Amino acid sequence: MSLARFLVKRVLQGLLVVWGVITVVFGLRVIAPGNPANVLLPPDVGPEVRQQVIEELGLNEPLHVQYLQFLLDVPTGDFGSSLTTGTPVAARVGRTLPATLELAVAATLVAVVIAIPLGVVSATRRHEPPDYAATLFSLGGISTPNFWLGVMLVIVFAVQFEWFHTSGREVGFPAVVGVLLAGEFGSVIPKFVQWLSYITLPAITLGTYFTALITRLTRSGMLDELGKSYVRASRAKGLPEVLVRYKHVLRNTLIPIITVVGLQLGSLIGGAVITEAVFAWPGLGSVLIKSINARDWPMVQGSLIIIAVGFVLVNIAVDTLYAYINPRVSYD
Repeated sequence: MSLARFLVKRVLQGLLVVWGVITVVFGLRVIAPGNPANVLLPPDVGPEVRQQVIEELGLNEPLHVQYLQFLLDVPTGDFGSSLTTGTPVAARVGRTLPATLELAVAATLVAVVIAIPLGVVSATRRHEPPDYAATLFSLGGISTPNFWLGVMLVIVFAVQFEWFHTSGREVGFPAVVGVLLAGEFGSVIPKFVQWLSYITLPAITLGTYFTALITRLTRSGMLDELGKSYVRASRAKGLPEVLVRYKHVLRNTLIPIITVVGLQLGSLIGGAVITEAVFAWPGLGSVLIKSINARDWPMVQGSLIIIAVGFVLVNIAVDTLYAYINPRVSYD
């Protein structure tokens, strides 16, 4: 199967997944107790006004009509308006999604850059102090709650040493890129350093568990590959040990790692709620939780659909990378 046919097939499968998510999200709104009109109206409002608002929201229509209208509006980006703020859901998601994506990608980079070399060292120095240190680090990373770690990082590095900002996101990575594209090269480094002062602690907090997971996965995969015959043959041919480890063994270990990275990246997009709350990060996760508490169903529906689309796109990208990383994998 060619790459084009594979992508078409995966996109069609992804559309089915997104359609399923849309259906489930709509069903959750239907079966949830209460009425969205209650969010807009005070308890003592008259029945005439209440009925008028229900008609304006389209809640008086039959369920199949509401579902069909919702299904037709989603592809156009029309998720309705927030019941609490009155702003279009798409506009609010568009303002908060870049911050969440930025945090998720930064946490993933932190995890990959630290975990893969650590896992390789742990596997090649098995039952030696580096292996024990890496195992202890992995155990600590998996066992540490990220909300506690975030608070500790803020107390130590933001409050005591004042190296980083405690919360917020006054400067985002798009601002750094904008300065670079504008040709203001003298301001690039100060802007980049300012961005790092905001993103570093949240990225470490969110990526610690991820780092420990990839470290253990890399170590396990490397140990499996190091015992195979092609490794002994490569060494017998006189290939340098570094070449054997990183070009051959590590490359054959990357497929499960890429799978986990893709799944975790999708999870980070929708699951960074606690980290965003600790650092007051203006991302989609915080908006989603506030919307659930406020019973702002249009905002909840739009956020969940965007998160589902993110999952689908990440998984398509991961599947496409498989054949590039390992030529033995085909697109069939």
